[in-house]
Amino acid sequence: MAVDLSMPVLVVDDYKTMVRIIQNLLKSLGFTDVHGVVSGEEAFAKMAEHRFSLVISDWNMEPMSGLDLLAKVRGDQGLKGTPFIMVTAESKTENVVAAKRAGVNNYIVKPFNAQTLKQKIVAVLGEF
Repeated sequence: MAVDLSMPVLVVDDYKTMVRIIQNLLKSLGFTDVHGVVSGEEAFAKMAEHRFSLVISDWNMEPMSGLDLLAKVRGDQGLKGTPFIMVTAESKTENVVAAKRAGVNNYIVKPFNAQTLKQKIVAVLGEF
């Protein structure tokens, strides 16, 4: 099944510049409905009011980390099935293991380009 490029995607990063960079990468890949927020709390609130087909979240955020957001999403009956990709500057094995245990669908290490982002999305959602 082909990925619907009009599906809503949520980008979460505490740096507005990184939100814009990821939004632009997604748009360059053809996604048209891309939302951005700058905190885990804001992301969870937005997810409660709007159904997203994919969440791409930074790991290192305060006060709610990407891992905390993931745990909260996976613990919510209505949101637990939402595809979730974690972005981080650290490639430590224990972080990857912790994210996998928490239910992450895929993991991207910064810096990355549109091609890497596409490969990670394809692995989670399928070809587009």
